[in-house]
Order: sequence, then C-alpha cells, then structure tokens
Amino acid sequence: MKEFIRIENLFYKYDQSDDSDNYALRGVDLTIYGGEFVAVVGHNGCGKSTLAKHMNSLYLPTTGDVYIDGIDTHDDERLFEIRKKVGLVLQNPDNQIVVGVVEEDVAFGCENLGMPPDVIRQRVDKALQAVNMYEYRKHSPEKLSGGQKQRVAIAGIIAMEPECIVLDEPTAMLDPQGREEVMNTIKQLNKELGITIVLITHFMEEAVCADRVVMMDEGKIFMTGTPKEVFSQVELLKQHRLDVPQATELIYKLKGCGYELPDGVLDEEECVQALLGLFDQNL
Repeated sequence: MKEFIRIENLFYKYDQSDDSDNYALRGVDLTIYGGEFVAVVGHNGCGKSTLAKHMNSLYLPTTGDVYIDGIDTHDDERLFEIRKKVGLVLQNPDNQIVVGVVEEDVAFGCENLGMPPDVIRQRVDKALQAVNMYEYRKHSPEKLSGGQKQRVAIAGIIAMEPECIVLDEPTAMLDPQGREEVMNTIKQLNKELGITIVLITHFMEEAVCADRVVMMDEGKIFMTGTPKEVFSQVELLKQHRLDVPQATELIYKLKGCGYELPDGVLDEEECVQALLGLFDQNL
C-alpha cells in the first residue's frame, strides 16, 4: 500500500512559550497507508485529538515532521492542497454545520473551493447518497437527530472528495442508534469508496472495526497492531487505564476463573462461539 500520512518524532505543546516539559505529544512516530482504516484509541487527555489535528495542518509540530502524501505540513504554500487531501470531522456536528438547509451546507466547502455549480450539484447529491441522507436534502439541520447531523457533516467533507477523512470522536455525543448510523457510514466509505479513515475514539467496540489500532497514553503511542493483536493484551491495556471490548472482558474474566478459552475474542458473535465451544468440551 502507498504511504499516505507519515509522522516523525512529533512533539507538540499548546503554549509554545512554555519552557517546561509540558508536551501534549511526545515523540510520536506513525505511518498510515492509503485505503487503511486506522483507529486511534486512548483515554481523555492522552493526545489523540491533538494528533488528529496535525493530520490536516490545523496544528503544526513544535518539533518533528508530518507529511501528507509527501507534502510537509510546514509548507504554508501547500496548506490548501493538504486540506483538500485530508478532511477533518469534529466531535460536535453543530460546529461544522453552518447553513440552514442540508444540501446547501454540504455544498459549502465545494463553493469555497471555487467549483462550478454543476459540479457542486453532482458532488452534493453523490455525497448525500453515500451517507444515506439524500431524502433529507431540503430539511433544516436543526430538525435532524444527532446521528443524522453527523452524517451531514461527513457528507460535507465527502463532497470535497478528500483521499482521507480524519474523524475526531464523531460518535461521542450520540445515542447508540446515532453511533451505529455513523459507524456504518464510516465503514462504507472505507470499504466501498476506498477512502482512508483515521478514527479517533475511546469506544473500544468502534476500534474493533478498524484494520489497525493505535493505542496512546500520555502523549505517546505504546502499542499498535490489528484489533485481535491489541485487545489480546488485556493486562497491558489495563495498566494504561484502558478498557477492552465487553466480549473480550468477559472471556478474560472467565479465563481468570480457570476456563480454557481462546485469546483475541472481539465481539458478541466470537464470544458466543467461544462459549459454545467451552460447553461442548464439558458435555
């Protein structure tokens, strides 16, 4: 796969005049490849949202480097190009919805890029269809649910046709139905459209859907791997005050009671199969 985002020895502090060692990011190295779905996971304050904002030049490194498709984010003259390549979806959709009609809001970014009206029309319709919100195109965003608003915000990014979408805890303010709607949309964009996805989350069940999971604590990456590889390290995750998916937690506790069960159980279906296997052994 083609290297798309490369982060090298990234340090960042919010107060650049502060001489203390008060860094939000501490020596982060990370490579993300085109077409990947990567989940960045950690508790509040670990630096994951700060990292996300470096991926489209909203923040620039205090020291270190970030490259987007080979472009150094320090290059001010190519900032516009970087932000065309990487779209950022924020936690609260109300912070991104700026127009009073859904289709006009989705068109907003394209208009700022100076696209012709006929191209904008095609992109808006295509983006709304991609997130299953086309039938709401004439609605006011104020009348939508939280999950629907977030899908409109995602559509606004899709319409600009970025190669990568970074989502900073997009489901944190949503109810379970809204979370499911948004996660289904994210998976569809990655699998069907080939868009590179970086999902910032503290929900372990969401991270299970990714190709790769990056675990953060205290501004550093301490582990990365497939969901199965990462969530098999239950003890290490607990040392860093992190949870695991509920199915993984159940199997872990049963193993602690002496039951022979497999490692790497991630979801309800795998959990059921593991328990059925245990029952069969004891019949």
